[in-house]
Amino acid sequence: MKKASVSVLPSAEAPISFKGYRFPPDIIRYTVWLYYRFPLSLRMVEEMLAARGIELTYETVRCWTTKFGLAIAKRIRSMARGQGDKWHLDEMVVTINGRKGTVRLMGRRR
Repeated sequence: MKKASVSVLPSAEAPISFKGYRFPPDIIRYTVWLYYRFPLSLRMVEEMLAARGIELTYETVRCWTTKFGLAIAKRIRSMARGQGDKWHLDEMVVTINGRKGTVRLMGRRR
């Protein structure tokens, strides 16, 4: 009989292994962060890093985001402050074409 293999997803506390990559872990983390944090394409991330003197291809960025993206996102979320359960309401009076109207804005308090 074959043993059933159990796949364990990496937790936020588990260290991410960057072994076997020629770039330092800080560069890899920064690249993945840039891609997921801002609405950038792979080629735009490549160009931004090239402007900083880091030469790599968009395919490298794609591989890093595929491999390390989930683990890095979990770490960022675990370190972020928790959202509160209190909401606040703001009101503002706006005049458009001589007519006054009230705008209500609802947001979550942090």
